[in-house]
Amino acid sequence: MPFDPTLFTIASIACWVAGMALFIFQKKHLLVKVLSHGLFLAGVIILSVLAALLWQELGRAPMRTLGETRLWYALFLPLIGYATYTRWKYDWIIYYSGVMAIVFLGVNLAYPDNYDRALMPALQSVWFVPHVIVYIFAYAILAVSALAALKGLWINYYRKGRDWSPQLADNLVYIGLGFLTLGLLFGALWGKEAWGHYWTWDPKETWAFLTWIGYLAYIHFRHHKPRQVVPAMWVLAFAFIILLICWFGVNYLPSAANSVHTYSN
Repeated sequence: MPFDPTLFTIASIACWVAGMALFIFQKKHLLVKVLSHGLFLAGVIILSVLAALLWQELGRAPMRTLGETRLWYALFLPLIGYATYTRWKYDWIIYYSGVMAIVFLGVNLAYPDNYDRALMPALQSVWFVPHVIVYIFAYAILAVSALAALKGLWINYYRKGRDWSPQLADNLVYIGLGFLTLGLLFGALWGKEAWGHYWTWDPKETWAFLTWIGYLAYIHFRHHKPRQVVPAMWVLAFAFIILLICWFGVNYLPSAANSVHTYSN
C-alpha cells in the first residue's frame, strides 16, 4: 500500500482532540471559534481522504470487515454531530461525536485490518455499497439519539425540575429510521440479485428487522402518548441495544457462522 492509513488516522484524532479542546473556549474569542470548528472539520476531511484512498487502492468499497465499517462510523459520527450542533446548538453533541469517533479509530489502531482486495461474488453487487453506507449513516444518527435519550433519563431522575425537550431525539429518530428503511430495501434488492430471494430470515436480516421495529415502536409511542416522555426514552435506549446486537452481537451467534451478512475478520 503506497500510503500509511495509520498516519491519516492519527492526524484525524489530533485534529478532533485539538478542535474539542479549543471548542471549550470558542465563545471567548472569534479566532478560537474559527480554529476549533476548522480543526474539527479538518479531522472529517482527512478521514474522508483516507476512505477515498483505500477505495481506490483496494479497487472495492472498504466495507467488508468490522474495522472498515468502524472507519465509516468514525467518519459519519463527527459529521452528523457537527450538523446537529449547527442546527440545534447542543454543545455536548460535538464532544460526544468527537470522542466516539476517536474511540472507534483507536480500536482500529489497536487491531489494524489486513486490507485485502478480494471480494466474494455475492458482495460484487451494485446494491452492496449503498446498502452498507445508509446503514452506517443510520447507526451514527441513532447513536446520537440514544445519547439524547440517556441525557433525558438522567435529567428526569437526578435533576428533577429542569426543563428538557425530547425534540432532538425525535428528529434524529425520524431521520435514522428513514435511512434504516432504505437499508432494508437496498438489502432486499441486493439479496434478490445475489441469491434470488429478497428475504431469507438470515440471523442478520432478522435482527435488522427487529432494529427497524424498535425505532418504529418509539415513533408510535411518541405519537400516541406524547406526554409520557420518560417511558419513550427507555424504549429508545432499548432500541439502541437491539441495534448494537444487530451490528456486533450477531457475529458471535452460532446460527450466524455461515451467514454472508456477518463481517469478515
